[in-house]
Amino acid sequence: MILTDILMDGSLAAIAGIGFGAISYPPRRAFKYIAILAAVGHAIRFCMMNYLHSDIAIASFFASLAIGILALWFGKLSYCPMTVLYIPALLPMIPGMYAYRTIFALVMFMQHLQDTVCAEHYMQEIFSNAIVTVSTVFLLAVGATTLIFIFPKRAYSMTRRKE
Repeated sequence: MILTDILMDGSLAAIAGIGFGAISYPPRRAFKYIAILAAVGHAIRFCMMNYLHSDIAIASFFASLAIGILALWFGKLSYCPMTVLYIPALLPMIPGMYAYRTIFALVMFMQHLQDTVCAEHYMQEIFSNAIVTVSTVFLLAVGATTLIFIFPKRAYSMTRRKE
């Protein structure tokens, strides 16, 4: 049952990653790598959150770090820049539900300004959901781009063939 959950999560993330990749029109050879990156990253986050009981921000950081490491290697194989591969793979991990709850609480806060108890509740919802959203997106970006700063020559030279 655990393996089925992990494979299902990775498969759905791979489909979403391919869809996000298609928007940016990468070369065809990049799609299989985008799908693998999205599946592996999302599966790592899924496992960390469900089986290691990690929070979404830390799990997203380690998943995006794995995506960055694999994108460095896959970029060399596919002659594509890392960003072409890892940005569509990261998009399925954006915490959309937390962002939605932030905006919903903001709207509800504006509608209940006269009722201080409700306004306080919605203000707390705004801050807690916004902090989760912003920290998760920030750590996704940091984890994926860390490899570019560690290996700048490899990150930018992988699209050129050895002569």
